[in-house]
Amino acid sequence: MEQNIYLDKERLNEAKSLVESLGESLDLAGLREELQALEAKQMDPGFWDDSDKAQKVIKQLNHVQSKVNKYDALIKKIDGAADLLEIMELEEDFTFYDEFKKDLDDIETLADDFKLETLLNGEYDNSDAILTIHAGAGGTEAQDWAGMLFRMYTRYAEQKGFKVEVLDLQKEDEAGIKSATILITGDNAYGYLKGEKGVHRLVRISPFDANKRRHTSFSSLDVYPQLDEEVEVEIRDEDLKVDTYRSSGAGGQHVNTTDSAVRITHKPTGIVVQCQNERSQIQNRETAMNMLKAKLIALAEEEQKEKIDDLQGNYAQIAWGSQIRSYVFQPYTMVKDHRTGAEVGDVNKVMDGSLDLFINSYLKDKAQAN
Repeated sequence: MEQNIYLDKERLNEAKSLVESLGESLDLAGLREELQALEAKQMDPGFWDDSDKAQKVIKQLNHVQSKVNKYDALIKKIDGAADLLEIMELEEDFTFYDEFKKDLDDIETLADDFKLETLLNGEYDNSDAILTIHAGAGGTEAQDWAGMLFRMYTRYAEQKGFKVEVLDLQKEDEAGIKSATILITGDNAYGYLKGEKGVHRLVRISPFDANKRRHTSFSSLDVYPQLDEEVEVEIRDEDLKVDTYRSSGAGGQHVNTTDSAVRITHKPTGIVVQCQNERSQIQNRETAMNMLKAKLIALAEEEQKEKIDDLQGNYAQIAWGSQIRSYVFQPYTMVKDHRTGAEVGDVNKVMDGSLDLFINSYLKDKAQAN
């Protein structure tokens, strides 16, 4: 027991040192001052006179509050565990040792999660995320796979406590979807999801094949941040091709009788965005323009014109050799990320939204590379 206690103290001290160093890197003192300033703004009598500005203040307040709360809760949990261990040693009564060990395991997990959040320090990491899924070649099989990915990312977002809004959905009559665009709103949504951009490969016995043969299908995912309206991007009217069409409505319901859906093509780059979520054509155009603005900024940041297909979300080859991750249902079950090597055997759990292993591994790898 004495050896175990010594090792437990070492683990607890290491966890506390890690959390305190993360607090320093985040400038907790500065965050607390910012929090006070934001809370003071909320108390201003004219705070809600400008609703959009007020919402941005609230979003920033929640973001800062989340960091401060997580730090304070972790330090409190660590100190509580240290006190319990000291009492057990003094009284030589280890009745609650198992409870302490569980707390210690939880502390280490929470400390690692907190460390991961500190990696989300990119300019747009705290933004909401827009995801666009496109089925690759292969007809019904590929469209069904795109629909499965749509469900997977929706489940992931719900498990993280994020809000999901469908901006555009092109369903297929037989099964699945041709494409979908969803807005995921939540703290660091883009930061977490930005690494999911790429081609996703499915291997399974096709339910659409009467001969029960194994099929390989591909779908692509594009991810970019939802930008504030204040962000300036020069877009000339003459560079745009705007098409309107009749919205199908989410899930085939509430079908519009007017051409309210909007598709915008940016001629110089070939980027295409579309939105059919709102009843008003004006609102759909505004949303689509914000999506285009975000993609153009992403393109400018890449500074490599040859990557334009990736930024469009269409991907020149949604096929062999270009995938970032494979999902295998037969002859064995496995999901493997080809960039980080992370893999799990429970493919159904992943399809239900359990993506933390892959997302965290990608973020850690990127941080080490930088």
